[in-house]
Amino acid sequence: MTGSVRVVAVDLGATSGRVTVAVVGPETLELTEVHRFPNGAVEVEGSLHWDVRALHREILEGLRRAAAGGPVDGIGIDSWAVDHGLLDAGERLLGDPFSYRDSRTDGVAARVLDTVDAAELYALTGVQQLPFNTIYQLVAAAGTPALEQASTMLLLPDLLGFWLTGEIGAEATNASTTGLYDVRSRTWATGLAERVGLPSAILPPLREAGDRVGTLLPDVAASVGLPQDVPVVAVGSHDTASAVVAVPAEHAHPAYLSSGTWSLVGLELDEPVLTEAARRADFTNEGGVDGTVRFLKNVMGLWVLSEALRGWALDGVPGTDLPAVLAAAAAAEPLRTVVDINDASLLPPGTGPTHGMPARLAALARAAGEPVPETPGQVARCVLDSLAVAYRRHLHEAAGLAGVTVDVLHVVGGGSRNDLLCQLTADACGVPVLAGPAEASTLGNVLVQARTLGVDLPDLAAMRALVRRTHPLRRFEPTGEASVWRDVVQRLSKI
Repeated sequence: MTGSVRVVAVDLGATSGRVTVAVVGPETLELTEVHRFPNGAVEVEGSLHWDVRALHREILEGLRRAAAGGPVDGIGIDSWAVDHGLLDAGERLLGDPFSYRDSRTDGVAARVLDTVDAAELYALTGVQQLPFNTIYQLVAAAGTPALEQASTMLLLPDLLGFWLTGEIGAEATNASTTGLYDVRSRTWATGLAERVGLPSAILPPLREAGDRVGTLLPDVAASVGLPQDVPVVAVGSHDTASAVVAVPAEHAHPAYLSSGTWSLVGLELDEPVLTEAARRADFTNEGGVDGTVRFLKNVMGLWVLSEALRGWALDGVPGTDLPAVLAAAAAAEPLRTVVDINDASLLPPGTGPTHGMPARLAALARAAGEPVPETPGQVARCVLDSLAVAYRRHLHEAAGLAGVTVDVLHVVGGGSRNDLLCQLTADACGVPVLAGPAEASTLGNVLVQARTLGVDLPDLAAMRALVRRTHPLRRFEPTGEASVWRDVVQRLSKI
C-alpha cells in the first residue's frame, strides 16, 4: 500500500490525556487533536489511585469525535509506564490502579534487594532502580486480597486496549519498564517473579509494537459509531518509546531528551549496556520499537515546575502563570541555586507552605548550602538550571558508558517549546539542541500504526525522515563557557 491512512492516537499523560486523529502517508503526517481531558491521581482512603474508568470514558468520547470526522483505519494507545491493573479470573478489574506516586512502595526495594542481589537484578532486567517500578508495586501488594485474587496483570495501555477489544496481552516496550522483564531474551523473567514471591502466572502474553491487538468489541463499536473491524494496533505503548520513534535524527544511535512531566535523557542503541558501571550510574535499558534499546536516565522533569505553578495558583499568588514565570526566570540570576532535581522529596504532589514544591526546593537549597530561591522567578530558574545540569551529567555519562560520541541532542515533547530550557540545555551539554516535535509521542504512535496498516514506512529511518519533512525543528547553539557548567556539576556532586 502506498496511500494514506486515517488513524487515532490515544496519548495519556499523568496530568492530561488527548485523542488525536492523524492522516499518515508517504509524504503526509498531519495531526488534529479532537479531544483533550485532565488527568491526575485521586486520593482514596489515604492512597493515590488513577480513575481508570474515567480515562476509558474519555477515550470513548475521543473515538466518537474521531468517527464523526470520517473513517478510522486504526487505533493505538500509549501512556506512562509501570502502573497497572489486576484482573480476576472473570477478567474484572480488582480496584482502581495505584499511582506510582503513592507511598506504599516506600522501603520495598530494599526488601527485594535482600532477596535478589542488585547486580544480579540489573544484569537480568537492566532497569534503573526507581522505588515505583512495577516489581516493587506488586511486592507491596503481597498478601492483599487484590493480588491473591489476581489472574492477570495489565499495564495501563494494555488494560485500556483490553476494554476496547477483549484481548489480553502486554506490549514489550512497556513491559520492559516493570523490572520483571529479561532485557536480553525479551521475555518475562518468570523465575525472578517467583523468587520475590509473585505469581508469574499473572504476567500476560507479550506482543510487539506493530502487532494487531484485535478489533473493537461490538458494544464499543456501537457506542462510538465505528465498524467492529477497526483494529487496535500495539504501538510503543510506553509514551517514551513512541516519542523516540519520532526523534527526527538522520543517523543511528541518536541522543534524545524526551521532556515533559518526566525527563528521559539517553541514547537509542542496538544492545543493552549491562556493565557494573552502568548499574552504579543507575541507567536503565528499556525496550524500543523494532528491537532497539532505550539506554537512558529518568529525571524528575517539568513536574517540579508544574507542581509549583499549581501551588501558586491555589494560593492566589499574582503573576504566576507560566509565561510570566518563565519571563521572570529568564531575567533571574543564572546558576544562583542548583539542587538535585531527582531528590525523592520532589516526587509526591503537595501544596502549602510546608509541602508545596517551592518549600521543598528551599529545603534542598538550605541543605546544600545554596541560596534559597524566594521569588517565583528564582524558583523557576532553580528548576530549569537544575534540570540542565542533570541533563549534562547524564548525557555525558550515557555517551561514556555506551562508547558513543554525541554531536547533537534532540529534544522532543512539551519541553521542546520551552525556549529557555532548550537554550540552557544546549549551553549545559555543549552540543546543539534540535527542538521538536512537541507531539513526539503521538507522532510515534501513529507512525507505527500506519506501517502496520500498509503505509510504506519500512523502518525507523523512514519514519524519522517523514517527521523531518513534515515538522519544522528549531536549533539552539551552545553559548558561554563550558567550564561554567562543568564547575556547577562538580559543585552539585559534592552535595
